[in-house]
Amino acid sequence: MSLLQRVVQAMQEVAPLSLADQSWDNVGVLLESPAPNKKNVVMLTIDLTPAVMEECVRKGVEVILAYHPPIFRPMKRLVLQDPKQRVLLEATMAGMSVYSPHTSLDAAEGGINDWLASLVAGSGKYTAAPIQPTAAYAPHAKEQTESTGMGRVVLLEEEIELTALVQSLKRQLDLPTLRVALPDEWKPSHKVSSVALCAGSGSGVFRSLRRRVDVLLTGEMGHHEVQAANAARQAVILCEHTNTERGFLKSVLQKALESMLEGTTVLVAEADHDPLVAW
Repeated sequence: MSLLQRVVQAMQEVAPLSLADQSWDNVGVLLESPAPNKKNVVMLTIDLTPAVMEECVRKGVEVILAYHPPIFRPMKRLVLQDPKQRVLLEATMAGMSVYSPHTSLDAAEGGINDWLASLVAGSGKYTAAPIQPTAAYAPHAKEQTESTGMGRVVLLEEEIELTALVQSLKRQLDLPTLRVALPDEWKPSHKVSSVALCAGSGSGVFRSLRRRVDVLLTGEMGHHEVQAANAARQAVILCEHTNTERGFLKSVLQKALESMLEGTTVLVAEADHDPLVAW
């Protein structure tokens, strides 16, 4: 069995593709090398950028697991002048294949959103449930359970001051700053007990909320959406898009794949980073 086939098999256990929102997403094997380099190395990355591609070449990677699909919209041609297309051509030339789990990994039990929910709770007790259950967008998914779906509503057993929640997230995500928007009457010491979260960009998922929560946590939201949340007496915490996703690779996925792909080297890209930084 090829390394790509083993990765596909392992990822089907971690995050079945049937859980993805395939009405718009593009998941699974996106590039299959006709001549794998057989170096038995897997690279995990959020984005397959030129810098990450250079690292993959340097480290002899055979399969790239890119969370964000590097092929998203139809391409009419593949040319070197286009940086994204060039990366794909370089991967093919180097005998590399590319797999993308994207929203299947968001929706999966134990996936990115469940990891993010655990960061919200810290060491405290909590319950978490999907905001948008799999049945709402993929009713025929065989692997769906009550715990699979987009986003999570986290209910904390004990209230926590908002400022303590922010500081805890900064520490766990290893970020110097977060962007926070408070309702006019709130102070940083305001106590909260419920958080709706969605890794990446959460606005669309938050529209499916069926209960009021104290805090919306995601990577990015539009200006008017933040204002609307504050007007509804909800705080907003924004971490920047990929900062809500990247930590999962090293904390959870790398270890899982090392166990499942015995004898395979599983790396996390050092060149992968959020394009927005605090100055």
